[in-house]
Amino acid sequence: MAGLGGRVWVVPGGRIPFPSHGEEPEFTGFDQLSVLNTGDEPAHLKITVYYQDREPVGPYPVTVGARRIRHVRLNDLVDPEAIMLARPFGCVVRSPVPVVVQFLRQDTRLPGSVGLTGTMAFPAEP
Repeated sequence: MAGLGGRVWVVPGGRIPFPSHGEEPEFTGFDQLSVLNTGDEPAHLKITVYYQDREPVGPYPVTVGARRIRHVRLNDLVDPEAIMLARPFGCVVRSPVPVVVQFLRQDTRLPGSVGLTGTMAFPAEP
């Protein structure tokens, strides 16, 4: 079965919230990509991160199995380097097979408060 979605996705509004309040890892602030692969082949993603004042970083390799979903906390991406906390960034997700990408943020900067927001990434074909 051919997968649903697109091969290039853009998230322009990243900014990992920092500092966090509460127990880790449940209440750590994060930016996350939720990737759905409905196809019969694994999706070997390449994520590139763009900053406002420096050269892009990446690619960060991530694999999503066939007919699976994977939640990727951008805080956890460390190779080739960790994504900078509390700094504006955007990212481009490229996949050799169609996938669907959603962006999610958990903000725990205020003690005793959890803000959660999500939006679809922008599907951009080359």
